[in-house]
Amino acid sequence: MAFITSFVALATDAMLPAMTVIGEDLKVSDPNHNQYIISLMFLGLAVGQLFYGPWSDAVGRKLAIYVGFVVFLIGCLLSYFSESFTTMMIGRVLQGLGLAGPRVVVMALIRDLYAGRGMARIMSFISAVFIMVPALAPALGLIVLNFSGWRAIFGSFIVLGIVVCLWFAVRQPETLPLEKRLPVKPEKLWQSFLEVLSSRQAFGYTLASGFIFGSFVTYLSTAQQVFEVAYQLDGKAFALWFAILAIFIGVASLVNGALVMKYGMRKLTFWALITSIALATVLLVWAYVYDGTPPFVVFVTIFAAIFFCTGLLFGNLMALCMEPLGHIAGIGAAITSATSNLISIPLAVFVGSLFNGTILPLVAGFVALPALGLMTMIFIEHGREQLNETDAHPR
Repeated sequence: MAFITSFVALATDAMLPAMTVIGEDLKVSDPNHNQYIISLMFLGLAVGQLFYGPWSDAVGRKLAIYVGFVVFLIGCLLSYFSESFTTMMIGRVLQGLGLAGPRVVVMALIRDLYAGRGMARIMSFISAVFIMVPALAPALGLIVLNFSGWRAIFGSFIVLGIVVCLWFAVRQPETLPLEKRLPVKPEKLWQSFLEVLSSRQAFGYTLASGFIFGSFVTYLSTAQQVFEVAYQLDGKAFALWFAILAIFIGVASLVNGALVMKYGMRKLTFWALITSIALATVLLVWAYVYDGTPPFVVFVTIFAAIFFCTGLLFGNLMALCMEPLGHIAGIGAAITSATSNLISIPLAVFVGSLFNGTILPLVAGFVALPALGLMTMIFIEHGREQLNETDAHPR
């Protein structure tokens, strides 16, 4: 499950060292448009999840994941042979559409087996592997780029996709028996969507996740420009520092797997958000004093702490979204994840388009968007005596 989920990170972060080269090779006029290599894949991911989740409730989890991998591989082939930026973008959207299958169905598969804090614990361990991939992906992308060119990066996706899909076929049993499968009906999807909308917890935490994930997608889209333009680092240094920051998210996800059983999802999420916003505010003031580019050591130190807080958020937010939706796990995972992504993508595109050679837009995004997430959480939890009083216990 961890390696399947990690394909989203691999298909995102292995591309980062090649974005400038791809833009130049395909004659992109505005360097900020290179960010679409990242953001449009997430757009395909968001739209695709609305299909795969309900479909997995009808045909089973494994078949939906197989089909997703096939669409992903077709998108990789299209990008590999692309001669224009438009063709490249179509391929990236298809890659997102394909990865939506593994991404959302894995969550439903886990929800078939676990709930509440137990699910949060499993999701934390998966998130740890998911985040460790970005620690290696830019370096792998850079190696392939230097030795074989940017097209070979998509070739590596194809090989790895086939290997992981075969591994999944052999190792993972089906978790949705025939007697529990539901036919795909538009009215059922609509009813489920209304149920998510009417659930204060499910819809509220979906909104909060979208705001918070928006800041992270902004970082992914602009990281190459921040490190190589704002701080004038070369490709090797960029891959190294990107990996170091990603490790902090992975470590936090592992730590969360233990902490969530003791303190609960809500309390950890609340204090992680408070700390992250405070750190980003300090960095924003510091950056303003230094005309948008504070000393590099200040930037990476504070961002390492912010990313540690981020690692405490991912698994908990998803578990909080899914907690009331166990009876519609596939459709519920599709709706909550797709909605979260559709909120985060335009926010990330907007903030990323403001890149001006400094870190000010990025850091402002890490203040404003998590602050919206925090306000949403406070609204959801208004009236509770304790933030963790209703956390479910693992089955």
